[in-house]
Amino acid sequence: MLRARPRLRVLGPRDIDAVHALIARDPVTHVFVDHRVRLTRLEPRWLGGEMWGYDEHGKLISVCHSAANLAPVMSTPAALDAYAARALAQGRRCGSILGPDHEVTGLWQRLRGEWGPARSVRPRQPFMVLSGPPLVTPSPDVRRVTVAELDVFYPACVAMYTEELGVSPEASGGAGLYRARVAQLISRGHAFAHIEGDEVVFKAELGPVTPHAAQVQSVWVNPRHRGQGLAAPGVASVCATAFDDAVPVVSLYVNEHNNPARRTYARVGFAETGLFATILF
Repeated sequence: MLRARPRLRVLGPRDIDAVHALIARDPVTHVFVDHRVRLTRLEPRWLGGEMWGYDEHGKLISVCHSAANLAPVMSTPAALDAYAARALAQGRRCGSILGPDHEVTGLWQRLRGEWGPARSVRPRQPFMVLSGPPLVTPSPDVRRVTVAELDVFYPACVAMYTEELGVSPEASGGAGLYRARVAQLISRGHAFAHIEGDEVVFKAELGPVTPHAAQVQSVWVNPRHRGQGLAAPGVASVCATAFDDAVPVVSLYVNEHNNPARRTYARVGFAETGLFATILF
């Protein structure tokens, strides 16, 4: 008697072409997972977790990144059932669930009975895309942060993270790891700031970057300088630099209730194309 092939399986380097083909259907929305696939080549030691795949009729139709973040991609209800079953069997290993709203919400509905309550549930986050030059003039003061400026830049990163997520990245002994992550962003040329003396006035980062898209994250204006219209030109500078580096599309997502930020991004030229959701633990 033949056994049916398991629909959920842990993917590895031999599956990379199939994963690329799947993500290529919407590489802008799934830039985070695309970036992780390209960075790790699906080698478990680099993933820091697993990449799950879900098959139907012998074809890969969905994947789910399962490491520090749980991120489903193109999931059907059956795929979400399978991902939730594996996640529940393993126990929670991630700090967040993120991705398209309907997939994250569906996955969370299946997990929250055992994983809840979450520290923060953020549904319906507008996903925004800029595919042409910014509509506002980029700030001449915003530039790439240099390695020598880590000590100046790092406190602003901590302040942004704490303000946005409600907990310090240095909590529970996390300072060393977070500082290393910030240093890595700087070394890759993905950290941007307006710095005056020893003070960061504005900052932002490019998180995942692929040949198809880059994602702006961690946008922050120093509280002493808010209300001066610095955010839009600052974001425009980051986007313009990404375009100069041959990135075709820049994306971001923002909390639904953050109307000032949504207006700022709209001024820059970003258009809302979908909805994301984030569950934070």
